Amino acid sequence: MAIMTPNQLECIIEAALMVTDNPLTLAQIQKLFSEAELPTTIDIHAALHSLKQRYADRGIELREIASGFRFQAKAEFSPWLAKLWEEKPPRYSRAFLETLAIIAYQQPITRAEIESIRGVTVSSPIIKSLLEREWIRIVGYREIPGKPALYATTKEFLDYFNLKNLAELPTLAELKDLDAQFSSLQIQLALEEQTIENTRSESVEE
Repeated sequence: MAIMTPNQLECIIEAALMVTDNPLTLAQIQKLFSEAELPTTIDIHAALHSLKQRYADRGIELREIASGFRFQAKAEFSPWLAKLWEEKPPRYSRAFLETLAIIAYQQPITRAEIESIRGVTVSSPIIKSLLEREWIRIVGYREIPGKPALYATTKEFLDYFNLKNLAELPTLAELKDLDAQFSSLQIQLALEEQTIENTRSESVEE
């Protein structure tokens, strides 16, 4: 069998990422090939880097997130892409986003601790919605009376926000303008919700 060229490897990976519904890990990409033509992880990384550079000036981008690699529309084009769907995406309240942000930065954390930081009660529908979307999960219980549940974010949370890991979260010092940050989250969530779930009709109330 002829040796696979870097261009051939790149084209195969590009095609696989285009047709799959889910991100692909390095291990999943390697499974595309027979043992005789199996590329090394170094070869795959080189091909992925080349693809990323090739799409740098296009409307879509190659992105590495927690679940692997995927092609996605660039967030800057969401105002135009949103017109592809007739239904409006759900609007997330400030309370919903504040709760999610506190869990992301302070995890693992109990509901009472979230309420202490926010200064107000966290409604049950917000916690329920975050759990149903699988953006948070219970990772244990605090060893205090009542043993309250400890909440932490999930891989699905990282995927939705285009993060490879929690280290990629902006630092608290960078979050000077919370309103601008929430607006950015709304845009990203709207595009992801429409693309992945074909929109939902419900909204989360405070």
